[in-house]
Amino acid sequence: MGQSLTIQELVEARGDSFALELLTPGVTLDRVCSDPDVASPGLALAGFVERFPSGRMQVFGETEMTYLGTLAVETCRERVRTFFSLDVPAAFVTKGQDVPEYILDAALAHRVPLFRTTLTTQDFFQRLKPYLQFALAPSRYMHGSLADVYGVGLLFVGASGIGKSECVLDLVERGHRLVADDLVHVSRRGRDILIGKGHENQHHHMEIRGIGIIDVRALFGIRAIRQQKRIEVIVELEEWDDRAHYDRTGLDSHETEILGVSLPHVTVPLNPGKNITVVAEVLAMNHLLRYSGIDSAELFHTALQRRMAPVTKYLEEDYE
Repeated sequence: MGQSLTIQELVEARGDSFALELLTPGVTLDRVCSDPDVASPGLALAGFVERFPSGRMQVFGETEMTYLGTLAVETCRERVRTFFSLDVPAAFVTKGQDVPEYILDAALAHRVPLFRTTLTTQDFFQRLKPYLQFALAPSRYMHGSLADVYGVGLLFVGASGIGKSECVLDLVERGHRLVADDLVHVSRRGRDILIGKGHENQHHHMEIRGIGIIDVRALFGIRAIRQQKRIEVIVELEEWDDRAHYDRTGLDSHETEILGVSLPHVTVPLNPGKNITVVAEVLAMNHLLRYSGIDSAELFHTALQRRMAPVTKYLEEDYE
């Protein structure tokens, strides 16, 4: 789901790194922002507000302040008053520029938080936009275990008690890395990237039935964990069902959609004696091969079809 944050949360999280100075004391900081983009008020200051981007934070750079300096004071008052009457969560003035009284008055009158920063306009945009994209990214929690296997993010899902945690623990013991267990926070970055990480209170602890809670970092060291990882393949573990049909060639690909992003979905049936850890490693390596353009199943199928072509043609021409 889409996220939102208040200006107060922004100040608490990045106030120091953004070098923010509040110019409107007494104005509440509980205004909410849900748009990860940031804009400059150029056309609005010129009097054109028909297509003003509502709900978006606005930045007054040197260009905007210089432009206002070319206008008559009354014109400035009118246009700035109109600007702050629009849906503006907060406004920022960069490069430590002096702020005219009419801007302060308009911001106070419409209860819009106005900040000043010593950062250049370019630096401020480069810091603010990535933070907003991170903080406002669509996200959800999923029940599963996420591991980094040969650089591939495998999200293990399945019924409770199926063995997800035990599988990931075995992968960690073999040198791979745990990202999150049991509860995975998934957020979308851009249009097609999903990032998974653990709950902030859980860190890298795991529950192993029969043993209890263990600390993977304490047991296996710092190299056994990752703070976050891109999710690339969904691995569903399920009990073996004699009546079910399982893919045996790799030609029948399946996908699962999470937060609007489609990911490869592989179902692995469990039966006694199956080494699920080795299967997971092979799955990760096969994903890397496909990413590099080598699809083993498709290549084998094509080669087999080529070898069978003469026989197929002969049978097609046999009219007896």
